[in-house]
Amino acid sequence: MLSLRNVAASAVKRNTIKLFGTSSQCAQKSTLPELPYEYSALEPVISRDIMTLHHQKHHAAYVTNYNATLEKLQAAVSKNDLSAQIQLQPALKFNGGGHVNHSIFWQNLTPDTTKPDASLEEALKLRFGSIENFKNEISTKAVGVQGSGWAWLGYDKTSKSLQIATCANQDPLQATTGLIPLFGIDVWEHAYYLQYKNVRADYVKAIFDVINWNDVSKRLAAAKS
Repeated sequence: MLSLRNVAASAVKRNTIKLFGTSSQCAQKSTLPELPYEYSALEPVISRDIMTLHHQKHHAAYVTNYNATLEKLQAAVSKNDLSAQIQLQPALKFNGGGHVNHSIFWQNLTPDTTKPDASLEEALKLRFGSIENFKNEISTKAVGVQGSGWAWLGYDKTSKSLQIATCANQDPLQATTGLIPLFGIDVWEHAYYLQYKNVRADYVKAIFDVINWNDVSKRLAAAKS
């Protein structure tokens, strides 16, 4: 029979793999990805100041803190310190999740005019009736997030359908709900407050002017494969 310690250690390992696709023993350090456009490229929807702060400070902090936590976790694993491994899981989830979420978010945005491909358009209409209905539904969810978090369009591989979900703080969508993330709206105040103040609804409405439908379409195709 497995000991309680071995069972708990296996659970910690499974949680790490669920979050990041690799075990703590072999997980690699993460790096801050470059933006696929200039910091000012999304103006007037998102200002240069917000993009610079959001990417260089907030996302960078998630990467730094994730890497530091990963080092501590690997040390705890090598020492078979189960208590320390468990204590590190919240920091791993928060900072790793922040890195995962923002890496998707930057790609979800573009200064170029795009539109959903035929497959995505069909899926949106099938699930929501129309693209406008989808925008309204995810906007309502995003504005309604209490405190900090994200609103997501995800793909459910079981039902083979699109779903809208919200996640608190930096909880990553797939590890939290099982949905594969296609498009996310960051509703932490640092994503919009310098420009939109406390009117989150205006920010959420405007973000559809810079949505990268090409990226969302590619993510749907990959999720289906």
